[in-house]
Amino acid sequence: MALVDSLQKALEYMEDKMLEDITIEDISQHAHLSPFHFQRTFTILMDISVAEYLRRRRLTLAAKEVCSSDIKVIVLAFKYGYDTPESFSKSFKRQHHVNPSEMRKGLGKIQSYHRLTIQVSLKGEKPMKYKVIEKEAFQVVGIKREYSLIDNENLIEIPKFWQEVHQDGTHDSLIQLNKGTIQGVMGVCVDGSDKYSNRIEYWIATEVEVDTSYTNLLSLSIPASKWAVFEVHGPMPNAMQEGWKQIYSEWLPSNKYEFADLPELEVYLNEVPNNEVLYSEIWIPIK
Repeated sequence: MALVDSLQKALEYMEDKMLEDITIEDISQHAHLSPFHFQRTFTILMDISVAEYLRRRRLTLAAKEVCSSDIKVIVLAFKYGYDTPESFSKSFKRQHHVNPSEMRKGLGKIQSYHRLTIQVSLKGEKPMKYKVIEKEAFQVVGIKREYSLIDNENLIEIPKFWQEVHQDGTHDSLIQLNKGTIQGVMGVCVDGSDKYSNRIEYWIATEVEVDTSYTNLLSLSIPASKWAVFEVHGPMPNAMQEGWKQIYSEWLPSNKYEFADLPELEVYLNEVPNNEVLYSEIWIPIK
């Protein structure tokens, strides 16, 4: 339950520092996770990004002050972290559907978001099949893009990325290049270029022989590690997204393993993505 305790401490820290200019680095230190893994864990378990959670909570508290006090809007704007009254009012209206002045006149209702609590299942109804292996350092080649973790952009855009590589022939080309022990094509989840900017770098790649290079493809070296390899069954992208959710909400909280600060892998064999019995894998680096 160490992961649960760590996340709860992070939530408590966010509530205590709600009116301060806190960063993902500050918060993740209280969860004893890297900023990248903290954001991934938080988003998968809570179905909301850290930035969006803070925004909703601050605007909930701001609305309560609008209704219960005569504090000027400009003062509330600065108190809740906005540079101008205009930006505060715009964000306020997006959540509550009325601006602060209208709410103060009794129009509209507060769209209240309460503080989150951690909910995990230690006895999942659906069994999880996995194995723990050790693998030496290896190399992959492919193409990459960077996505935001805010508003689930990564969950929306990554399936479109896969659709593109299937349509333009990149997927088939990568299959032909595969020469590793990991068969097929993989999605590689890497900390973004700025690990405090809510971004993830996502590769579509395949394992090749070490120290090789290929025209028009990028190369990534993945260090030796111990891996938890999970079976995933069902069509994409739903089966893969559900697999991640189950790992974070059931397996990680009930095991002694911790994240190794390395890329995470989604491994796909050369099969039709919407196959109802499609077999794929999730590789989690552990220590």
